[in-house]
Amino acid sequence: MTPKRPKGAGAFPKPVESPAPTPPGPQELYAALDLGTNSCRMLIAQPKGSQFHVVDSFSKSVQLGQGLETTGKLSRSSMWRTINAMRVCRQKLQRHNVKRMRLVATEACRRATNSKQFINQVRRETGLRLEIIQPEEEARLAVISCAPLVSTKTEQLLVVDIGGGSTELVWIDLTKVPHRDRPRAIMRLHSGFRQNDGPFPAANVVDWISVPLGVATLRDQFSDVEDDSARFALMSWFFEESLEKFAPSASEQSRDGFQIIGTSGTVTTVAATHLGLRRYDRTKVDGLRMTTDQIDAVIRRYLSLGPEGRRSDPRIGKDRQALIMSGSAILQALMRLWPTDRLSVADRGLREGLLYQQMSHDGVLEDAPY
Repeated sequence: MTPKRPKGAGAFPKPVESPAPTPPGPQELYAALDLGTNSCRMLIAQPKGSQFHVVDSFSKSVQLGQGLETTGKLSRSSMWRTINAMRVCRQKLQRHNVKRMRLVATEACRRATNSKQFINQVRRETGLRLEIIQPEEEARLAVISCAPLVSTKTEQLLVVDIGGGSTELVWIDLTKVPHRDRPRAIMRLHSGFRQNDGPFPAANVVDWISVPLGVATLRDQFSDVEDDSARFALMSWFFEESLEKFAPSASEQSRDGFQIIGTSGTVTTVAATHLGLRRYDRTKVDGLRMTTDQIDAVIRRYLSLGPEGRRSDPRIGKDRQALIMSGSAILQALMRLWPTDRLSVADRGLREGLLYQQMSHDGVLEDAPY
């Protein structure tokens, strides 16, 4: 059916051009959602100076990757658990009227053969659009979130992000960057690991790797081993073998200028245990420095507790007790390869990196070096 012309007009009116997008105001809220193999986590934040202020948050263990090792698919029950969690996220986004957001999925969705159907189902049920990001972007986002913890004295930096389904390692050479600009050089990696020549000194990413073993997937690999200590030892050596293709070795580090930053629930849990916290306190954990000997002492304690003792330990918690030993096995392997007296604990990661990335792109962070 041909549309009727407006009365008194000889032709249809010309289309009106849409106005340019309105730049974000200082009160604009941003959201970042990280859907991993084990957890669904979200932050809603407002730019504040060169950082941001968290307005609301959400975290829930959904075990999306449960059974993925054996079937190659996301199970129906794990998908519905996740969708129910994302309904809560949608309510928070609507309540705060958030317009700028990135909602990403990682290793479980990268590996599952039915991930496309799952993404479509999430959109139908919640209206939220998930995007599956590749390992390099996941690693890069974890790195830039840790920039505030980089010492100005650091020459060689290893950032380790122990996830549920994968572990990312990034080795960065900062020797050509002036001391006071080293944390900013890490922030500038938000645009890519390969930096073009520009007005700012660049951090050199020597190598990076995404190992498809995280706390959930490594645990599942050895679920048939009954002995607690034997299972831990096997997991640790198996993870170490997976790092054979990662170029940097312990001989390349300068002890005075070498720093490791560990970002994950495993690292923060080990730190909380080391401090003897009865209740988790982010302000005491984030930025804490630990030595190899201190980390080993905590892991030995976990082994001596056994499964029942770990389950009742308030610092570990019911949600993490099933995963703490596989995470500790990864951490122990890293400490064997790169012993250090300066492992910085980071209670931050992919979500914070997503927020920094969006805010940097919009130019709403003050004194941002981009």
